[in-house]
This record gives sequence, C-alpha cells and structure tokens, in this order.
Amino acid sequence: MGECKTMAGENGASGLSMDEKLTFIKRNLQEVLGEDKLVETLKERDLKVYWGTATTGKPHIAYFVPMSKIADFLKAGCEVTILFADLHAYLDNMKAPWELLELRVKYYEAVIKAMLRSIDVPLEKLTFVKGTDYQLSREYTLDVYRLSSIVTEHDAKKAGAEVVKQVTNALLSGLLYPGLQALDEEYLKVDAQFGGVDQRKIFTFAEKYLPHLGYKKRIHLMNPMVPGLTGSKMSSSEEDSKIDLLDSPAQVKKKLKKAFCEPGNIEENGILSFCKHVLFPLRGSKAFEICRAQDFGGNIAFSVYEDLEASFAKQELHPGDLKNAVEGYLNELLKPIRDELETPEMKQLVAKAYPQKKSGAVNADTVTADGVSPVKLDMRVGRIVEVKKHPDADNLYVETVDLGEESPRTVVSGLAGLVPMEALQGRLGVFLCNLKPAKMKGVESRAMLLCASREAPRTVEPLNPPEGSAVGERVFVEGYSDGTPEEQLNPKKKIWEKLQAEFRTSEKRVAEWQGNVLMTKLGAVTCSSLSSVPIK
Repeated sequence: MGECKTMAGENGASGLSMDEKLTFIKRNLQEVLGEDKLVETLKERDLKVYWGTATTGKPHIAYFVPMSKIADFLKAGCEVTILFADLHAYLDNMKAPWELLELRVKYYEAVIKAMLRSIDVPLEKLTFVKGTDYQLSREYTLDVYRLSSIVTEHDAKKAGAEVVKQVTNALLSGLLYPGLQALDEEYLKVDAQFGGVDQRKIFTFAEKYLPHLGYKKRIHLMNPMVPGLTGSKMSSSEEDSKIDLLDSPAQVKKKLKKAFCEPGNIEENGILSFCKHVLFPLRGSKAFEICRAQDFGGNIAFSVYEDLEASFAKQELHPGDLKNAVEGYLNELLKPIRDELETPEMKQLVAKAYPQKKSGAVNADTVTADGVSPVKLDMRVGRIVEVKKHPDADNLYVETVDLGEESPRTVVSGLAGLVPMEALQGRLGVFLCNLKPAKMKGVESRAMLLCASREAPRTVEPLNPPEGSAVGERVFVEGYSDGTPEEQLNPKKKIWEKLQAEFRTSEKRVAEWQGNVLMTKLGAVTCSSLSSVPIK
C-alpha cells in the first residue's frame, strides 16, 4: 500500500471507566434492548455476550461488521462467545446434510479465526462453541418441548419473519428456529445476545418467553443491516452483492467497480456503510486516507466517518477515489486471510464443504439478476372463470381466477380495449401470485396476469401455459425449479421490478428470463404471436 495508508487499528484498552466501556459496546449499534440492565451489569462486572452464525453459505466481507463489533466488546472487557449454529443451519430447509455441515463448521471456524487475527483480535479472550455440543442434550431438548407447549404458531412465525423463509404452509423447523435461538441465551449463560436488527423479532420473542420457563430476560444488542454492493442486503446467495473473503485482488477490483456508489448519494450505499461499520472502527485514532492526484485535489484524510460522509454528500469526494481507497484497505484486511487459507489442507476443506455442481447445472442460489433470483416468484397456472368491466375505469377488467385454492382470487388487469373480454373468458393464463395485494380504482387485485407487450403498435397478449396444464400448477424458470417462492414479495425490495426487466418472449415466441425458458412440468410457456417483446 506504500506510504499512503496502513490498516493497524487501536489496541485493546484496560482500566476503562464504565462509561468508556459502554461507549465501546454501543458504538455503531442501531438499537439496544435492555440498556438499563446493561448499565447495572457494567457497574458490577464485565458483560458476557454471544454472537451466533448459521453455518450455511460462505462468509463474506459483511462478516467484518460483526467482527469489528466483537473487537469493540473485547476492548470493553466483555467475555465473548461465538456460536457456530450447525443445528440452526440444518433446520434451514435442510439445505445441507450433516456430513457437509460438519465440514462447514470447520471452514467457518478457520475463516472467522483468520478474520479476527487480521484485525488484531486476541483469540484467547474468545470462546468458540458448536450448537450441537449442547443443543442435543436431554435438558435442552426438554426445554424445547416446554417452550413448544406455550408458544403459539402466530408468535413463532412472527418471530422468524425476517430470518426464516416464509411460506404458506410453514415447516415446523422454521417455527422451532426462534425458540432454539432464545434458549441459546440461557444455555450459553450470557447477559446479552448480539446480532443484526433483522433479528429483532427473535430477540423480543426471547424476552417474552424465557421468563415463562423461569429464565431471565437478556439484553439485546443490534447492528444495522449493512447494504451490499448492489445497494440491497449483502447476501451469501447474491454473488454481485458481496465480496468473498477469498476473492483475489482482481476480483475485488472488479466487484467494487460495479458497486452502487452514486455521486452524492449516501442512502443504501454499501461502500460508505462498509467504511462506517468496519474501516473507521478498525482504524481507531488513525485517519482514513484517500490518495488522489494533485489535479483532483491531492491526498485527503478523514479522522471521523461523519466528515467522509459529508464530503461525499457534497460531491467533494468522487466515488472512484472512495472506491480506490476502500479497495486498498480491503485488500489489506483480506491478504492475511487469503494467505492463511491458501494451504492445500484448507483448499481441500473448501472443496469438500462447498462441492461444485456438475457442469451445466444451474445454481439457483447464486445465479441472479440484479441480486435477485426468480425462485422468489410464485407463478401459477390459473383459469379465468369470469370477466367484467371495472365499474370505475374504462381500461380495466375485473377477473375472477381459479388458482387451485379454496376460493378464487380477484385480479384487475389493464386489458380493456386491448384484449376482447370473450378472449379471456374461460382461458388459462400465467399469474404472478405473491405480489402484495393492491387496490386499483377501489378494487383489490390479488395477482397479476402475465402478458407479452409491444408498445408500437400497442399490442398485448396473455401468455399461454402448455396444453394440458392443470389449474394451480407451478410455473418456473428453467434451471430455477429448486427452492420455495416467498409468501409475499416485499414491495420495498422491488424484486419483481428487478426480475421483470429480463422477462421477454424469444424469436420463436417462447417466454424466457435471461434466455431460460419459462415452463411447467409439461413444457414451455408461449405467446400466440408476439416475438422478442417484454413480458409484463
């Protein structure tokens, strides 16, 4: 890195006052539940806190966010336990068998220890625990049964809403998940649990139910959710949204170059968030330096994050210069991790823990468009059993659609004047069923009829499911049949909007997404006459 920067941060401090310890513990947290209890505990002794991670996908650079907070906790004198939640990982739709999970626990432990060493966190102050070391014990199992006798389905589902995949017919494993995480607080004998703000509902669930078992309510410390490189949540399953810990410098450069970092925009900016929650805390009293040519203002240094953000907001700091600085600091963080994990033994462990799919197979967890997978869409074959004109809008039809459910759904479509009413009556179509219900001129629409659409001359045609398709049959993108659609798409994440941009008909009038055929088990979804046009 030359003379312009160095990553060394502040060392752990001893003899801190209670207020100084509290400052370290709370730094950059979004929320603390039980702050009064936190203060009372610190008056008597140091805090015992745990952070857990389910051993599923590979850890990525977003893991530096909790790691930097663990460094803060240790500076504050806390006793910290890191839980490798292998049982929780198993319950996550059983995505990985036990033999893989055992290997992944070893990988997680090696990676997280390497990460902590790279930011000068002393490992002797940490305790590492594997979930199945105690979660299969007689006492823990009996407590799971005790908890299941008092927790309602509603509360269990609500608690896991942000972290457990939500489906119409919830699996019992997903309902158990929040209770297990609550019990971990008792069995690890901690004062506090630390996690992302997406876990808030699980934390409040624990606060409500642990006292019912005779266990004390714990403190909960929450980090904000840090955006990924695409602006949405950084995720193991969204390749473009994250930088893997073993990415090469060339891969880091490529991903940062593509990262969302609009001039002056400080919202949903993953680059700035990484600076705030990782790079600045780790540098401590050392300035954050940005090297740039004299023609562009020369080198500049920031002692506090707020000054960096203000400079970027005023467009005094160019995104390219910020990315270059972050690239340098990030490679300093990653180099010791790469070096430590480049041994033949570690390469063999990675290959066994995360086996590659056979050539030609599509990994629906990682191949995505704009960070979103079409697996999330609930598309089904439906039959239009009745069509009427909208009472208050000349361009809208109100359709009654049989989707194979207990009762039909109402669907409002802007097809009046474009498709004759009699052409819709009784026909099969492809419906997107997990959009949030929306009122259209006073009538609530609970699905969307997918159509091929040409602007000039204006022409719209509903898609045709394969002949013989049954009502309620699933429609999926070829190569993305594995996985469970979301129960309801979050409008704020614009999942459909991101995916829709790449839905089109082919030259042969076959419905496709990114060139992959839209289909049912009987074959391809088609369009009657429109080729090479968007599907909306």
